[in-house]
Amino acid sequence: MLSTIPAAVGRLLISEPFMMDPNFKRSVILITEYHEEGAVGFVLNHQSDNLLGDLLPDVSYSEIPVYNGGPVAEDTLHFIHRCPEKIDGGLEIWNGIYWGGDFDTVKNLINNYQLKTDEIKFFTGYSGWAAGQLDAELQEDTWIVANKFNIDTIFADAEHNLWKQVVIGLGQRYAHIANFPENPTLN
Repeated sequence: MLSTIPAAVGRLLISEPFMMDPNFKRSVILITEYHEEGAVGFVLNHQSDNLLGDLLPDVSYSEIPVYNGGPVAEDTLHFIHRCPEKIDGGLEIWNGIYWGGDFDTVKNLINNYQLKTDEIKFFTGYSGWAAGQLDAELQEDTWIVANKFNIDTIFADAEHNLWKQVVIGLGQRYAHIANFPENPTLN
C-alpha cells in the first residue's frame, strides 16, 4: 500500500493491464504530492495532440511535446524537469526530478534553445485523488507501485513503450503482464 511507504512522493503508479478507463489505460503516473488530503500526479506516457508552441504562442521552440497529465484541471499547464541548475524554484520530488519552478526562466531557456526535451516534460491537467481514494484503489489492485526506476525513463521520448518498460523493470513477479494484450477479448 502506498501509505505505508514513508515518502510516497516520487513513486510511480503503473495501471493494471486491463484498466479500461481511457484516462489511465496502460498509464505510468509519477506521484508529485501525497498527504492526508489526497494525492497528485502526472501521467507520463499519454502524449496529447498539442505541442508546447500550440499552447504558448510566445515560445519560439514549438516542437516540445505536451502530455495529458490527467483528467483534473485540463486547462492548466505543469512541468517536471531534471535541471535545477537551469531552473530555480522547483520542488525536488525524487532523486533528481523536480516539479515546477520559475516559468519565465523556462520560457527564456526554450526560446534560446538551452533546454532539451529530455530535461523537461510538460503536462496539461493532472491526476488527483481525494483523501483515502488512492489507498482504496491500491487495495483493489488497480495500481502497482514502483519504488525504483531509471530517471532517464521518465524523460525519454518513448511514451508508447513506457508502460511495458516500467512493468518489466519491476522484476520477474510482474514481467509476464507486460505482454498481455490491451484487449483480452481480441486475443
